[in-house]
Amino acid sequence: MRASFVDLRKKSGDILRALERNETVTVLYRGRPKAILRPVSGGGGDVPRAADHAAFGLWRDRRDLKDVASAVRRLRRGRFHDR
Repeated sequence: MRASFVDLRKKSGDILRALERNETVTVLYRGRPKAILRPVSGGGGDVPRAADHAAFGLWRDRRDLKDVASAVRRLRRGRFHDR
């Protein structure tokens, strides 16, 4: 199936039904292919987990972020605050 960006908005139900039939949808922009949508096979088994990403746990050893509430308060305080 081929669909334009307008079709993505106006005919999203048809596109989802095509994906349910295991069809590949080619997204067109100004008549040229820009993306390919394909159905997820087997219930999402090949979807990567966030915990497996290299950036997950990147700041786990930072001492200044151990208490999340105080770290957020520090970020949200005004620009000119009492020190």
